[in-house]
Amino acid sequence: MAGSSCPNGRQNLWRKRKVREPLEELISRMLTAQRATEERFLQMEERRMEQEQEAEERRMRLEERRLQLDRQHELRMFSVFAQMLGMLRPGGAESVPQPHVDPGYPQEGESLVRSGAGVVQESELSEVYNCNPFNSPYLSTRGNILSGFRGSSEEGYRAYHEDKYDEDKNPNGIINFGTSENKLCFDLMSKRLTQSDMNVIEPPLLQYPDWKGHNFLREEVARFLTYYCKAPAPLSSENVVVLNGCGSLFSSLAAVLCDNGDSILIATPFYGGITQSIFLYSGVKLVYVHLESKVSGPRTRPFQLTVQKLETTLQAAKDQGTNVKALILINPHNPLGDVYSASEMMDFLEFAKRHSLHVIVDEIYMLSVFEESTTFQSVLSMEKLPDPQRTHVMWGISKDFAVSGIRFGTLYSQNQDVCNGVASLCYFHGVCGPVQFKMAQLLRDRDWINQVYLRVNHARLRAAQAYVAEELRALGVPFLNRSAGFFIWIDFRKYLRAPTFEEEVALWRHFLDNKVLLSCGKAFECGEPGWFRVIFSDKTHRLQLGMQRIRKVLEGREREMQVEAQRNKEVEEGKADSTDEVIYVSSHREPANSNLGDLIVQLQHQMRSSDWLQRNTAENFAQENPEVYQVYSKFAGKP
Repeated sequence: MAGSSCPNGRQNLWRKRKVREPLEELISRMLTAQRATEERFLQMEERRMEQEQEAEERRMRLEERRLQLDRQHELRMFSVFAQMLGMLRPGGAESVPQPHVDPGYPQEGESLVRSGAGVVQESELSEVYNCNPFNSPYLSTRGNILSGFRGSSEEGYRAYHEDKYDEDKNPNGIINFGTSENKLCFDLMSKRLTQSDMNVIEPPLLQYPDWKGHNFLREEVARFLTYYCKAPAPLSSENVVVLNGCGSLFSSLAAVLCDNGDSILIATPFYGGITQSIFLYSGVKLVYVHLESKVSGPRTRPFQLTVQKLETTLQAAKDQGTNVKALILINPHNPLGDVYSASEMMDFLEFAKRHSLHVIVDEIYMLSVFEESTTFQSVLSMEKLPDPQRTHVMWGISKDFAVSGIRFGTLYSQNQDVCNGVASLCYFHGVCGPVQFKMAQLLRDRDWINQVYLRVNHARLRAAQAYVAEELRALGVPFLNRSAGFFIWIDFRKYLRAPTFEEEVALWRHFLDNKVLLSCGKAFECGEPGWFRVIFSDKTHRLQLGMQRIRKVLEGREREMQVEAQRNKEVEEGKADSTDEVIYVSSHREPANSNLGDLIVQLQHQMRSSDWLQRNTAENFAQENPEVYQVYSKFAGKP
């Protein structure tokens, strides 16, 4: 019997195994199908979210296009309005070409400039260089960029000229505290420039000069700079180039020193006209070394430039693939009024030499240091420059001699290649012969400069600066109290409703609406909203009236902000009185910003951590057939 039962036992075991194997295969297929379903579900969810994202992008593109069309419509309406005004004026019936938008012309966001660095987008130009979208069928791509190159300084300057303050003719006009001009010495300069020795017209003055400038003028410039810059040895006229202003010098140097796509390093804030000068002709961009107002130690000052900041910014620019060719230094500084020490300047020049950078040193305010306690030292006074072939110094008469309307600037460089390159551009930026003669006569009159002009000019600058500084102290407004230039760098941050440049511009417009023109920090690429530059080199009655208007704006803004703060406080207190509001505020949480990948990972994690499959499998099979549950556990990877 035992022998006969053994075959039966094997047969039963064999039958059980045959039944179990299809069952295991069935469970395996079921789990595989479940996993495929999960993956399919994830794919569908991913696709759905992609479609939503694409729909949102389409909506944003349509919104952007709508705004663009609105701007174009405004341009057309403005053109029609301008034409109507022209017809109403005498002689205005002439036909005026009406700009229209050519659909084939590059629209906003499309490429406008191509350079060695690639494609420059209009949006990028708008952000970095205050280029407003401008589309004219009569202009080239470059012409549209030039026409759209606008900033708050130009807007305010145009408003000022349309409504200029005049004590008798227009007492309610705009007072200009925004343009850096010395209006304190017109009496001295007009008298000197009309004396008999100035009024000479000879045949050579009416003919083409050497493009570097007449030799007699370049010799006088060399002697002038040798004396006032305290050069250790006489400077050579061969290293002098004369142009019609320092703006032209910046443009020419950018063209001579940089290729398309190259950049120049400069610390912010800085005189904003430099951006326009180097960009409009050559497309050269600036790399900003952002300085901060916060003082970090006892021997530091607000907005202090250091070699470490230069090194950090230069390295970051290199990491981004930017080729930096030069460094611009402004000394005395506009708008800060700082005067760099000789040791600071030497550190900056040595930094430039380490990195083979040209250095453009702007010393246009060198004779406008009005406190005897402050010493200015020109780069040309140094016994030995770290890299004389890459050091180029510029100066002009517009600031120090209060004649910004006479366009005269000069470059001094020991690099003859640079001088010759800049001289070639003097074909476009030359100074007429009679003005060159007057400038030579002025610069050689050292007795008048020392004994009359500089003494009076410094005394008037000192008194004007002291008046404005005292007014600012009375208002409780922080500012940088410096002894050079025509300006005070003022901290109006507490008058901004929010620390944004939009609020800064709003405050700037508030000043302009109250007939006083200032320069806001954004015009100088300041990284902190709320700083303004005020020009104090003006007559007493205009300073007094301008400061009254500034006080009125600030006091009004302060009252408005107090009312708004009280209203917001009452609103918050009202919310706290509502139980529902308190519960909602305390329990509500905004969903975190997640991209598509994060959401998919989160969904996968939730599915893995869920016991839904395990619970349903156990309910269906575990009680009826423990062997099935055991097989499932093996496939599910759970004990």
